[in-house]
Amino acid sequence: MPSEERDTTAVTANPAADLDVFDPNIYARGVPHETYRRLRDEDPVHWQEEYEVGGWPSGPGFWAVTRHADVVQVLRSPDEYSSWIGATQIRDPDPADLPFIRRMMLNLDPPEHGRLRRIVAKVFTPRRVERFTADVERRARRLVDGIAERGECDLPVDVTDDYPIQNLADLLGIPEEDRDRILAWTNRVIGYQDPDHAEAARGADGRPVNPRSPAMLADMFEYAHALADARRRDPADDLMTALATAEVDGRRLSDPELSMFFFLLVIAGNDTVRSGLPGGVMALLDHPDQHRRLLAHPELLDPAIDEMLRWHPPVLSFRRTAVRDTVLAGRPIAAGDKVVVFHASANRDERAFPDPDRFDIARRPNDHVAFGDGPHVCLGAHFARLQLRTFYREFLWRLPDLEPAGPPARLVSNFIAGIKHLPVRYTPVRRSDDR
Repeated sequence: MPSEERDTTAVTANPAADLDVFDPNIYARGVPHETYRRLRDEDPVHWQEEYEVGGWPSGPGFWAVTRHADVVQVLRSPDEYSSWIGATQIRDPDPADLPFIRRMMLNLDPPEHGRLRRIVAKVFTPRRVERFTADVERRARRLVDGIAERGECDLPVDVTDDYPIQNLADLLGIPEEDRDRILAWTNRVIGYQDPDHAEAARGADGRPVNPRSPAMLADMFEYAHALADARRRDPADDLMTALATAEVDGRRLSDPELSMFFFLLVIAGNDTVRSGLPGGVMALLDHPDQHRRLLAHPELLDPAIDEMLRWHPPVLSFRRTAVRDTVLAGRPIAAGDKVVVFHASANRDERAFPDPDRFDIARRPNDHVAFGDGPHVCLGAHFARLQLRTFYREFLWRLPDLEPAGPPARLVSNFIAGIKHLPVRYTPVRRSDDR
């Protein structure tokens, strides 16, 4: 039936009907795991009202999908749940902006998605990424050196915000003097719901302007085109040169496609690690027994990283749109309905993970969805893991008595599980280059 004629009687009769997983302010207080648990048990495909909050207008509402199996089904079924129809953010974009937003690979469905993904896969290879390993190691060492003698720091502000930005800039070939732009762009796009990061741009109607709109991204795209032109004239061993010159199916990326790739790499390639790093440290601080276990058994670092990602997935949710009338977990879904999968809930699903509320650095298997699933599974997962592994090796064993020095401050966002502040203290140690 058309979504505007949906019969919500059964939904509103559900005792879980008033549970809220939409308000971004909820996530600033902590991921609502108890709410997720109730939804998984009582209403796993839950109708969520989409009310006005933070100056952003209300929307039509959406289906919140919280069980692991259902999340995976949605992510693996682009023929039923589209990334293209309404893009992949919970809030509907301005209809005038939608054609522009649909150019991004993240917002495409097969087969168009596959062509662009092949271009990225051709240039963003594990071998290319591994060539940057030594640089990533040096950067991690230098950043830890910068705080090692102090005995305390605010981990995101002093260390982990800068680390993925610099690594990504090296990979893309962004000059040193331009790298502060990445943080500004990321905060604008990812932090738009948070008063510490939101820019005050408003339209003629007084409403906030979508940070993914053409107007708000014009400076980023102008920079991307200038950098691509420079790399075509003077090629270098970096990802931007590869993207600017790569051909798949007989043609190069168009200017709009190149712009959107740059957007995706700069924003997603940065903020996944930026959020994941302090989230993983926070998980260890909250579980000192597992922290000690990891320090005693460094061979557990790789499974520990997977458990950190399960415990604190950087991406909380992603949106799809129903292509046609369908049924999910027994719930009728109308064509055109928004369907939002909650990675943070799927990763704690009792049906997929034994004892899911136990943080276990040796957990095997660990089928978390922190990097997504299906055709849109994260292309940068290899680079993200390299950065996580390298940083933790340097940070955790250099500062083994790490402990909290104050409460964390979380991002106001229902999309990214960002950590704005994480005060920590430790016994001061000498810089590595003084040893």
